[in-house]
Amino acid sequence: MREKALLLLSGGIDSPVAGDLMARRGLDILAVHFSLEPITDDAAAVKSRKLAEKLGLSRLFVVTVGPAFAEIAKACDRRLYFVLSKRLMIRIAEAIARREGCAYLVTGESLGQVSSQTLQNLRAIDAASTMVVLRPLIGFDKEETVRVAREIGTYEISEGPEICDLLGPPHPATRASLGEVLGEESRLDVDRLVREALGGAREERLISGRAA
Repeated sequence: MREKALLLLSGGIDSPVAGDLMARRGLDILAVHFSLEPITDDAAAVKSRKLAEKLGLSRLFVVTVGPAFAEIAKACDRRLYFVLSKRLMIRIAEAIARREGCAYLVTGESLGQVSSQTLQNLRAIDAASTMVVLRPLIGFDKEETVRVAREIGTYEISEGPEICDLLGPPHPATRASLGEVLGEESRLDVDRLVREALGGAREERLISGRAA
């Protein structure tokens, strides 16, 4: 039986490529999408479903995190918003992954793509997980990722308008220390936020869009 991994699937270009690369390495991929509803509409969730189907995945979990992210933005230092929100996503994803028998988490992060994806920030994000987080694109530049996305047929779905996280700061921290992050995170009831997000999660069974 193949080992399973849970892919954190956004509506963007990177994460579908990461999922495809790990599937090629023999992992059975499930996916979770974090929706910013009701702060945004469900366009990203709809796009993620199309991407999951294109990748040939059979199951997608959709978790609404808009209220939780708003709480982070209000209660904590906004400079650390992206690190704190990703730590929350990692915790939620890990809970789903363990329930579904997954051994790994997979993300589409790569160094320097955006401010939260520096080595120091990724270290702070990883500290929230007890599972291994696989990042197959870690050394990719955008051109390499786009090339693979075109090859696997996900680029056309991903290239539509991307709604940026409206709660994010104009100048996010790029070298967040774990101590600083933990201090801000102590302002939150993290267990409650995880529990509420999981309570509202829904599972979608998919029809594969990939030819056998």
